Amino acid sequence: MSRYTASGLSFLLDGEEVPMAPGDTVLQAAHRVGRYIPHLCWHPGLPAHGSCRLCMVNFNGRPVSACTALAAPGAVVECQTPALQAERRTLLQMLFVEGNHFCPSCERSGNCLLQATAYQHEMAGPHFEEFYPDRPVDASHPDMLLDHNRCILCGLCVRASELLDGKSVFAIAGHGTQCHLVVNSPSGQLADSALSVHDQAAGICPVGALMPKRVGFKDPIGQRRYDLHRVDEPHSQEAAPPASEDAP
Repeated sequence: MSRYTASGLSFLLDGEEVPMAPGDTVLQAAHRVGRYIPHLCWHPGLPAHGSCRLCMVNFNGRPVSACTALAAPGAVVECQTPALQAERRTLLQMLFVEGNHFCPSCERSGNCLLQATAYQHEMAGPHFEEFYPDRPVDASHPDMLLDHNRCILCGLCVRASELLDGKSVFAIAGHGTQCHLVVNSPSGQLADSALSVHDQAAGICPVGALMPKRVGFKDPIGQRRYDLHRVDEPHSQEAAPPASEDAP
């Protein structure tokens, strides 16, 4: 028996009991027992950021982000309601049109959390006018590629570089439509940064923005994680594989 079950504390998630420990967030407790709550900017090894808002749930009737809201014994949490699903689909549609997310041409297709989440929410195509931004692609690093056109500003690489790698290679700068990812180096290029392909930050991007070179088609299309498993299956919920899996 785990210490979470032994604590005797639990809450209801869509009518099913979820064991919890004091200090757990709703998403932490749900993830631990394999209960799926959609997310893009959350990772089990990092502090919550609350930026993507896909994990919004009704907590005792009040909308909160599951990654930041502390679980409470006896709470009633709703995740898979038609209204919440519709709101998430709208958020996903906005993410897709804000950047250049043309899945068939992306090396991350089949391993992309954004793509898999869109499929899970039955997003058949864009709803809003597409921006088609022209943002730089930084291919200066010998082992890593940074495509700003695909960045969703989840902040995972920022937090991983600072908290797990101790390097602070990335930061998010600007406001509103000018918000963008920046690289901490004299030139602003990856080649002049401290990033290594073995860093946790190098393997944590949930989309095709930050990827190792020369391994994009190591796994053939049709045999990748989300080609084989739905995103709501417990073993598929990690935001990204460890960097070492993709190292050349």
